[in-house]
Amino acid sequence: MQPNHLFSEHQGQIAMIQRRRWLQLASLGGLGIGIPSAWARAATTDGRVPPLFGNARSCILIFQFGGPGQQDLWDLKPDAPAEVRGEFQPIETNVNGIRISEKLPLLAQQANRFTIVRSVTHTDFEHGSASYTALTGQPHPKPGTNTPASKDDFPTFGAVIARAHPTDRPVPSAAILGPVMHQGNRPPMAGQNAGFLGEAFDPYRIDGDPNAADFEVSGLQLPAELAGIRLSDRFDLLRQLDSQRRSLSTVESVDGMSKLKQRAYGLLGSATSQRAFDLGREKPELRDHYGRHKFGQSLLLARRLAEAGVPIITVNWSKLNADQWDTHKNNYATLKTKLLPPYDQGLAALLADLDDRGLLDSTLVISLGEFGRTPRINKDAGRDHWPDCYSLLMAGGGIPRGHVLGASDRHAAYTAQDPVGPWDVAATMFHLLGVTPDGHIHDRTERPYVISPGRVIEDLVRG
Repeated sequence: MQPNHLFSEHQGQIAMIQRRRWLQLASLGGLGIGIPSAWARAATTDGRVPPLFGNARSCILIFQFGGPGQQDLWDLKPDAPAEVRGEFQPIETNVNGIRISEKLPLLAQQANRFTIVRSVTHTDFEHGSASYTALTGQPHPKPGTNTPASKDDFPTFGAVIARAHPTDRPVPSAAILGPVMHQGNRPPMAGQNAGFLGEAFDPYRIDGDPNAADFEVSGLQLPAELAGIRLSDRFDLLRQLDSQRRSLSTVESVDGMSKLKQRAYGLLGSATSQRAFDLGREKPELRDHYGRHKFGQSLLLARRLAEAGVPIITVNWSKLNADQWDTHKNNYATLKTKLLPPYDQGLAALLADLDDRGLLDSTLVISLGEFGRTPRINKDAGRDHWPDCYSLLMAGGGIPRGHVLGASDRHAAYTAQDPVGPWDVAATMFHLLGVTPDGHIHDRTERPYVISPGRVIEDLVRG
């Protein structure tokens, strides 16, 4: 199967085509899949409504492509041998008993706002298939591979949310900030698009650098030929056609098409959507606080989108695994100079900003990679792939504050307590966003698929 045609090496041009196509599909009747039925925001199969179900209005998911090392960020082992513990020392945080890397001093002062999960585990050592799992919550059908993106893939998180729990606001139901990701020179990886749901549910992608002086989001401006009354007339005509189609199709399908077209109509004509993407409305001092770099400004834009009501925003750190967190060589030099300073600044600012605005309790934040790094440092002063045990950060949306879930062994090599899989993290995310993880979505042939094979992590949703 060939990769989705929206993914190609011509990233800038393709991103613009994708945005235009997204609007065309949603506003001109190119959708054949309906809005979900009652399983979204429903009780579990035994009739109970689990704690904190739907507590989060939005989710900001930060994907650290390449795999950050657990023992260098969140789970340091200062008593391990030198070839395991590495160069960094742990420091105290503002929560008694929680220590993290000395290279995350700003986040250390935000520990009262997040949870560290130190016991994530799976068995896939390859970037492509492991990233698919991280971004869909599904084990890859061919683990250990770099199978390119396909229209038969399980949809990425944003596509599932766009299908299962779309917003009624005049903003996208899902957005991706950052480039399409590749493993080396291979085609785009699976797990980044709508897969079997169809391209109408692809998240709205912004691949430019929000820190660039000329940054703007193209594709949101109304075409000149549809300005003013002509757009309204076109929309009225589409509503009439939808009404006529009711005798030829299911009510759910027609209603689904209508709602998606209404959102696209609102997106084109709404000042709300235009403002959400406009970083120029932020005070320079706050932009400085996030950091005048791509990561910091991407997180600030993500906060604006969450504030505007976008249900899920994914922030991709890099285009290629080797660009950043895949530190097979010079691990510590890269972390100290290139990775951890902007990461620490941007994420600490995001958590504080959300909390100061009263948005943290309704905005879930997840920061993760596809796996961790090997316990032992290799001969190139780097660490290699390690999925057996790694760490991630979760905050907001009801997630406990100042908490650590799970534990690793003395070398941060294997889980010692409360193991969780990436599918469990996904199930918990869906649960907090108000989507029943054991509900179903259907492909273009109406074949049902369970949204998540994982379990909701009870220790994170007890309220």
